[in-house]
Amino acid sequence: MMLRLRSRDGLERVVVENPHITTVLGLKRLIEAQLRIPVHNQTLSTNQNLLLAKSREDLHRFTDMANPDVTLSSLNLAHGSIVFLTYEGERHVAGPTVNPAGSFGRKMTMDDLIAKQMRVTRQENPHCELVSFDRDCANAFQHYVNDTLAFAVKRGGFMYGTVSEEGKVEVDFIYEPPQQGSEETLLFFRDPEEEKLVEAIAAGLGMRRVGFIFTQTISQDKKDYTLSNREVLQAAEYHAESGLKEWVTAVVKLEVNEDMSADVHFEAFQISDVCVRLFKEGWFETEIKEDDDPKLSKMKKDVVVGVKDTKEVDNDFFLVVVKISDHQGPLSSTFPVENRNTQMTVKALKNHLDRTKSLPFVKRISDFHLLLVLARVLDVNADVPALTECVQTQTSVPEGYQILIESMASTA
Repeated sequence: MMLRLRSRDGLERVVVENPHITTVLGLKRLIEAQLRIPVHNQTLSTNQNLLLAKSREDLHRFTDMANPDVTLSSLNLAHGSIVFLTYEGERHVAGPTVNPAGSFGRKMTMDDLIAKQMRVTRQENPHCELVSFDRDCANAFQHYVNDTLAFAVKRGGFMYGTVSEEGKVEVDFIYEPPQQGSEETLLFFRDPEEEKLVEAIAAGLGMRRVGFIFTQTISQDKKDYTLSNREVLQAAEYHAESGLKEWVTAVVKLEVNEDMSADVHFEAFQISDVCVRLFKEGWFETEIKEDDDPKLSKMKKDVVVGVKDTKEVDNDFFLVVVKISDHQGPLSSTFPVENRNTQMTVKALKNHLDRTKSLPFVKRISDFHLLLVLARVLDVNADVPALTECVQTQTSVPEGYQILIESMASTA
């Protein structure tokens, strides 16, 4: 079983042989062996807020993995689950293994040298012919980052929709995971349980995850890069995770005109094949220092750019521009969006149903964000597919579900 560890150093992986036998203490020993963090310095939790802890007193509040004898399976940890890790002290990461050549070992042939070269060139054509955004979902996202966040901190989400045989991507809704944004960084606190619900809803609607969308802040507008090194790294990670060759990375930013008026712009890219390969094979330096040039991505060893061997690659080499269009999709985007500043309440459901009561019931629930609220209390294996099928086919919702949903709203 592979567990993902999120710490201040980013996302890393630890392999566990048997989660039914391995305890929390056993996991800590594996982390010590594989990531060189001493057991006594580690604090673990499945709660993302662990990474926000400022003091020892704060750390003591996270008790779900405090018992060293509890097995991982009893904590509902499965393959791909995220565990949050904080630790005291500095960490020493092992350097790369060096294989001697020449007089100290096996001789290098010309074929060996060519095989060891990684050549970085611009990719001329994207695998995605065009990305089209549902107007309502694009507006719901850009209104929030413009009107509420004022493009002061970064915000992001995963785009869901369809991919045609010709490589056209249609985005019909945006899921916004739990996250923390600053002027320069965007950190997702991935919630596997919530993402299971999102995937179930998408599957029922005949959709899938098709891309990553994020904003650039006003302070970034003054920088001379298209995407920063952090953004390239994050976009490459999600592209690699998706396994979808048409995967799209979309950027939303505020551009100030000469007359000091400002317009919101959407731009779309694909991360190039060679960039995704470099990420998968571990070439990227994932620790970015404050004085690093944000328009350059650092590699752990030389790559060939043009005729030059270098460890620094201009981020633009990794970007392939994708054409943008828009459309009116099958869903509305008027229900409050998950994981924003406001707490999602039953009152929001009542307000939404009251506001839309002149519409057929299936239209009233044809909103991903509303379906996500319902999915938290309904059976994900039976009820969610039944409701999403009604939404996808725009057929009437069985009376039992109507009564159930209206009774939920009436408790507000």
